[in-house]
Amino acid sequence: MTKRVYRFKEGNAEMKEILGGKGANLAEMTRLGLPVPDGFTISTEACMDYLNNGHSFTTELKKEIEKYLEQLEVSSGKSFDDPENIMLLSVRSGAKFSMPGMMDTVLNLGLNDENVEHLAKITNDEAFAYDCYRRLLQMFGDVVFGIDTSHFENFLGFYKQKNGVLVDSDLTAEQLKEIVVEYKRLYLEIKKQEFPQDPREQLFAAVEAVFSSWNNERAIFYRQLHNIPHDLGTAVNIQLMVFGNSGEESGTGVAFTRNPSTGENKLFGEYLINAQGEDVVAGIRTPQPISNLHETMPKVYDEFVEMSELLEKHYKDMQDIEFTIENKKLYLLQTRNGKRTAHSAFKIAVDLVNEGLKTKEEAIMSLDAQSVNQLLHPVFVEEALAKANVISKVGLPASPGSATGRICFDAATAKEWVDRGEKVVLVRQETSPEDIGGMVVSEAIVTSRGGMTSHAAVVARGMGTCCVAGCSELEIDEFLKVIKYPNGTLTEGDIISVDGTNGDLYVGEVELTLSEKNEDFETVMAWTKEIARLEVRMNAETSSDIKTGIAFDASGIGLARTEHMFFAPERLIEMRRFILSDSTLTRKEALETILSYQIEDFKSIFSTIEEKSVVVRLLDPPLHEFVPSKKEDVERVAKEMDMKYPVLQQRINELHEVNPMLGHRGCRLAITYPELYLMQAEAIIRSAISMKEEKNIDVNPEIMIPLVGMKGELTVLKEKITSHIESILQEEKATISYTLGTMIELPRACLIADELVKDADFFSFGTNDLTQMTYGFSRDDAAKYINQYVADGILPVDPFQTIDVDGVGELITVAVKKARTIKPKMKIGVCGELGGDPESILFFDKLGLDYVSCSPYRVPVAYIAAAQSAIQLKK
Repeated sequence: MTKRVYRFKEGNAEMKEILGGKGANLAEMTRLGLPVPDGFTISTEACMDYLNNGHSFTTELKKEIEKYLEQLEVSSGKSFDDPENIMLLSVRSGAKFSMPGMMDTVLNLGLNDENVEHLAKITNDEAFAYDCYRRLLQMFGDVVFGIDTSHFENFLGFYKQKNGVLVDSDLTAEQLKEIVVEYKRLYLEIKKQEFPQDPREQLFAAVEAVFSSWNNERAIFYRQLHNIPHDLGTAVNIQLMVFGNSGEESGTGVAFTRNPSTGENKLFGEYLINAQGEDVVAGIRTPQPISNLHETMPKVYDEFVEMSELLEKHYKDMQDIEFTIENKKLYLLQTRNGKRTAHSAFKIAVDLVNEGLKTKEEAIMSLDAQSVNQLLHPVFVEEALAKANVISKVGLPASPGSATGRICFDAATAKEWVDRGEKVVLVRQETSPEDIGGMVVSEAIVTSRGGMTSHAAVVARGMGTCCVAGCSELEIDEFLKVIKYPNGTLTEGDIISVDGTNGDLYVGEVELTLSEKNEDFETVMAWTKEIARLEVRMNAETSSDIKTGIAFDASGIGLARTEHMFFAPERLIEMRRFILSDSTLTRKEALETILSYQIEDFKSIFSTIEEKSVVVRLLDPPLHEFVPSKKEDVERVAKEMDMKYPVLQQRINELHEVNPMLGHRGCRLAITYPELYLMQAEAIIRSAISMKEEKNIDVNPEIMIPLVGMKGELTVLKEKITSHIESILQEEKATISYTLGTMIELPRACLIADELVKDADFFSFGTNDLTQMTYGFSRDDAAKYINQYVADGILPVDPFQTIDVDGVGELITVAVKKARTIKPKMKIGVCGELGGDPESILFFDKLGLDYVSCSPYRVPVAYIAAAQSAIQLKK
């Protein structure tokens, strides 16, 4: 029989595939001799068996769970049926990859009407026993029976208000008994079923519910968001309960071995006295900082500090630790590598290397390449802040950054408003896992409850979204959609500005600017350049974009698009004269004017980039993009060009194409109008000559012909362009090193790469068009259905975001092999947006490409991904 269940003492940290992250770490902490309540883990394989077997247990699995349950009873001396030693269990999920709050948990399992009385006698504390029972009823009702937890919360809130009780821990035993009765009545009213009194029935139902939660809506959404495979499954951890809600010498908390927002090497966390674990994360009560524990329970605090240091050194990374204190005895319930902001990730990486806990390679591999985008988050302009109206300055800075948006009070509204183009700030009393869809689209998140380790704080940090938590000055009415604060009232749709770095809120929109890089960022980027094999270039043609890329140390420009240079009003007029006029002289004059513009364009590029590589793509868009379409615009252009309206309209009609993206564009345009490409080539070369003469800058332009699909296209255009360039160089008595290549963006081009390579000095894959042409998807319209394809499992990921290895990737592989069979040292790069995607970069590195090119702000992402790829490929 295949093993599907493991005692904690049977596992270790390397078994995450089978035991999930939580189970593997519980096993590892047990192996290290730390105080972990005993238990066992049901494997991720058992979960997938269950889900693939019609959501039912196999007889073998049920027997195996029962066997391990008996072993736990023997080792603990406790039992569901022993009135003097009641065994209560927690049932928690734990996938290979951490998915905070996405799946389900049940605590205090094993209580029933009889056992709650036994627990009261054993502990001599009825209030404690019934507090545990009401928690079980609520969790079990939510997780197993699907009863919306608001039914329980609403009654509890009403009951406390009616009886003048401020916090849950002040409820008396008699009051808790009344609440238990009402909670059980909710089962009958809503589900027409009673709460199961058999603890074993509870256990199997809870395990099934946790298995099923792998496929709940929020878990699927989270996996899609973080590119986590859907076929991993979750393990289930069955563990003896320890009770943080057993009095004033008990408590529960969450702590990080370093500050997850700043990276400061100092214990950071929170705890609640007389509470259970979910209370801290849910944000129902505002917790105390972990440092306060030193005053109230110094021995426990010292033990925790010692254990946290041991765990960080053991795992060689910042740890996120859940703990419970039961009558001054410390227990560890979980450890994992902590979620952190990008700012802290870079600081922690550098510090761990300096402390000798990690090598540079290990530090780079610990980084999430995409998180670099968070590091460059915007901040408010100081002068604008000084003039802004303050809403509050008492919130907790849960996740750094600054953002502005319209207030939304629920996830559905947030998604709806973002879909129509609004920027929103999600404002809640506290968030829950059900809010994930709204959280991910929001510019910022604000809560009036909860602390630095609440659900809102942890998820926001993981997403890189700025967040202010526990802003107690706010009275948030989610039903009436109103916020009351000391100096006023705000309603849904009002604009607020959120400073997640300081915990401040402001009325209206506050001006933003980009934050500056820091020393740790610079250090890590220097490491990546030492290690990466791939060059990283930028897609840029404007001075501001080029300067941004240079600041990130891009090795050059992998794509300068020239079509963007033609849409300024004075240039558009000349381009229209060239396209629409039937006079040869007019067309020639227009082209000469455009040439003068283009020379200045390329001089600007070359003087900014200096002697780094520049790939200039010759004109690519369809001609129709340059001509007017509305009647009033056609009439205006006719006057500008001194043409009759009917004549101009007829010319426009002749240029109309049913499917212009597959029409008269790219090299096809140059076959029809070769003077266009000759003009551009001349502008490039004359600009390069000027740079050499005026600034002593040696420019080696790489001229790229787009949309080639046939060898004849490339042969004809290369001959014309080369001949024109050589005549200019002879005329100017100048020497400029230049190369002519092509953009591979058609499937046919990939298949005849061994022919194209004979007339090309370099290739650059245009993955946007290549993906579009391979799939037959319009990249402008595919968003309407691609998300559904991903959700339904038809596509693993959006192929415009991450390389489709089997289709597009195979075409690229064929092209590279064919080209390098003829020219082994052929320079080959990528200039589509996949050049900034970490998974795609790994694929391109394996193929041995020379460079990737991406938008300037993705250059640091690409450098980290390229370094990570180099490290992986060495293993």
